Amino acid sequence: MLIDLRTDRMLATAHAPGRAHDLRLRRERGPHRPADVQAVADWGYQGLQQEHRLTVLPVKATKKRPLDTIQRAVNRAQARLRIRVEHVIRRLKIFWILARPYRNRRRRFGLRLNLIAGIYNFELDHA
Repeated sequence: MLIDLRTDRMLATAHAPGRAHDLRLRRERGPHRPADVQAVADWGYQGLQQEHRLTVLPVKATKKRPLDTIQRAVNRAQARLRIRVEHVIRRLKIFWILARPYRNRRRRFGLRLNLIAGIYNFELDHA
């Protein structure tokens, strides 16, 4: 899911039949973003920084090397951005398309997901 953090609008969605890891889904089906757009991701996308130079991942602490105050502040700032994406996912779960098993025709899942994204964007514009 590609979201504009200035407006919280959904720009693009991607899906795959069955289970698929988020990074593999992004590599195979998109959404692809321009090289000058910054990506704020969590540790599930740790291979993405080799493909996209503006990918920002949180700093991970170890037992031998705990985070200092600057690294902790950077992680908190990134978490504040990522939580906005989680709020958009929550809004999709209200429609139950992501919260429950999809029991309709699999070919139409992408169409319905995009329609719900359009309804969400419409509500943002008219709220």
